[in-house]
Amino acid sequence: MGGIYMSKKRMLDLAINKLGLEFGDLDLTFHKMDKGKPGDVTSYWPGDKDEDVLVCVFKGNEIHEPFHRQDFFFINYAYKNRYQALSAKYNNLITIDEDECYIGQPYSGYALRGEDEKEIVIIGILIRKDSFFREYLPTVYTDSDLFRFFIDPQTNKFSDEFIHLPVTKDHAIRTILELMVMEYADRKDDTQRILKSMLQTLLLEIARRYKIEKVGTAPKSLSEQILDYMGDHSDVVTLKDISGHFNYHPNYISSLLHKETGRTFTEILIEKRMERAVLLMKSTTLSIEDISAMLGYSNHSNFYKAFKEYYGKTPREFVEKNSTVQ
Repeated sequence: MGGIYMSKKRMLDLAINKLGLEFGDLDLTFHKMDKGKPGDVTSYWPGDKDEDVLVCVFKGNEIHEPFHRQDFFFINYAYKNRYQALSAKYNNLITIDEDECYIGQPYSGYALRGEDEKEIVIIGILIRKDSFFREYLPTVYTDSDLFRFFIDPQTNKFSDEFIHLPVTKDHAIRTILELMVMEYADRKDDTQRILKSMLQTLLLEIARRYKIEKVGTAPKSLSEQILDYMGDHSDVVTLKDISGHFNYHPNYISSLLHKETGRTFTEILIEKRMERAVLLMKSTTLSIEDISAMLGYSNHSNFYKAFKEYYGKTPREFVEKNSTVQ
């Protein structure tokens, strides 16, 4: 057993070293931007044209990037030691300790900083923007905040939001990242397919960890918790589900919502579904039928009817109007 373990560790070390050497060959050239703030520079997708997911590793004692943007999503993981990120949102240095993630949107402004006598190792997962919207939105659908974080760059190109996610050393996120490193270091014809599958699992684990971290924020009232729950599960939620989750009678839930919001459960649910429908229409190339299914409508005609009653126009009329504006 010891020999097998050492063999796997050796394979991982070799993979990390290999990608660490390859890091210097990545085209991370910064280009002047036509739009944005004065002096803004950006880097473009550094992977091959047939890659949607790229795994990279920074290894060294010092990293000092200029402030920049990039046209892809990224998940940076402090695998060894700590580093810092200069964030545009708060214009200050955020420390990312070992086993923590820093997740950024396309065109979010940031710069990595780090200097230590001990080696710093950062694992980066880069994801093409179009690929993310095409393949991974359903993975983060059940957390409203996370969903908006990933979809926001489509409606606000220069959003500077980021996620700083603490994780524990024995958490599955670290294991998945190690597997992705080993797969990418020894690339084969089916590597992209395997990486996409791993990324799906990684995003699910990130969403799970994100929910755990949110629990530690300021306490919310029961009605606020119910509204959040409805937003996260707007595709399937019922009064019975809420009753079971919060241990209150459905009639009490219904009365509380009406008292606190002035609206019925059904009215609130439709509002949340319609808000998400508009986000998906504006920000993705998903068909209206696909969006309808994501929102929990088994019958597309019911979605069309609900949308028109809410917005005064059909989904297709809405899409055509927004396409004309753009």
